[in-house]
Amino acid sequence: MTFSTPAAGVVLPLEDVADSVFASKSMGEGFAVKPSEGSIYAPVSGKVTMLAETKHGIGITTNNGLEVLIHLGIDTVELKGNPFKLFIKKDDEVVTGQKIAFMDIKQVKDSGKDPTVIVVITNSKDKVKNVKYTLTNKSAADFDEIMSVQL
Repeated sequence: MTFSTPAAGVVLPLEDVADSVFASKSMGEGFAVKPSEGSIYAPVSGKVTMLAETKHGIGITTNNGLEVLIHLGIDTVELKGNPFKLFIKKDDEVVTGQKIAFMDIKQVKDSGKDPTVIVVITNSKDKVKNVKYTLTNKSAADFDEIMSVQL
């Protein structure tokens, strides 16, 4: 199963993000993108199972049971949803590459927050046997494949 970039920008290994919880992979395997624009796309196909009230977190469960969290920015929960616009609702079915949100990167940065988009498989310890990263520390365009996992 493959994951595509949720935003155009520079792809980072999870270990390089400025949030120790995500960087330690205690939330699960994944990757991050320093976005160059605000459009956010579904990195996988599945059902929207969680939307944070503050719009900074989106959960998608894939057909094979992977629980994927798309986390928009670091410490952006404190912004109470202001820089985000969601184009989906809970229980929607989404496909890889579908525009699901918009993040006002300037507003995030002006608030002193980091706009890095983080994608993690929160149940990777139980479900994933092997992870292969195809792009890290490189620029990615919309829909570039970033990671593949073997279940």
